[in-house]
Amino acid sequence: MKEKAFFERIEGQLVVSCQALEDEPLHGSEHMARMAVAAESGGATAIRANGFADIQAIKAVTKLPIIGLVKQKYQNSDVYITPTKKEVDLLLKAGVDVIAIDATNRERPGREMLEELITYIKSKDTIVMADVSTSDEGVAAEKIGADCVGTTLSGYTDYSPQLTGPDFRLVKRLAERISVPIVAEGRYWTPDEAVHALEIGAFAVVVGSAITRPQIITKRFTDQLKKAGVQHGAKVVGGEFIKRHS
Repeated sequence: MKEKAFFERIEGQLVVSCQALEDEPLHGSEHMARMAVAAESGGATAIRANGFADIQAIKAVTKLPIIGLVKQKYQNSDVYITPTKKEVDLLLKAGVDVIAIDATNRERPGREMLEELITYIKSKDTIVMADVSTSDEGVAAEKIGADCVGTTLSGYTDYSPQLTGPDFRLVKRLAERISVPIVAEGRYWTPDEAVHALEIGAFAVVVGSAITRPQIITKRFTDQLKKAGVQHGAKVVGGEFIKRHS
């Protein structure tokens, strides 16, 4: 999919991240493919997916454009999302429409240069999404050729805000400083939060865990109920609900 068509498709819309790591209950390409089908049924306009196998499985069941990445750990580097040319080549082979790449200031494995990777991806007629953690990183990514900037890594570098919810301030600062599309991503839990991101300058919104990680969704409910039980002086003993009296 060409750049213009891709951005026209996602403008003001939802992108769903269908990812599950090896230690998660829904890990496996078949599960992620079904998640992508469900996301498409709900109106998602693109899918963000991790790894060659998942991407191939998703491409087999949906025609939605795919933002692809490969999560790979290397020694002596904290860069995790599409860290080297090796992962880029794998995504090119998978035929993704967009390649998401860590565009933070951290040193890359083998001291590969971000600018060279972005230039290489664009030479393959593929869109580049630069995942950043600060507005300065977003500005730098635009200057070296990124086609769009995602707020994905806010909170994942030790120098960015450690928030429990979306980094709206980063969205707003990027909107003030760069001209390429801003993709809001990271800890978006409600439709209202997604709408607010668009209102302050985001071009589109990526939502992952709140849609595709049921164990995390469940835990948010159970944690809140436990908290409410303590606040209301309630407890459960032997399967029986007991109300404490002061």
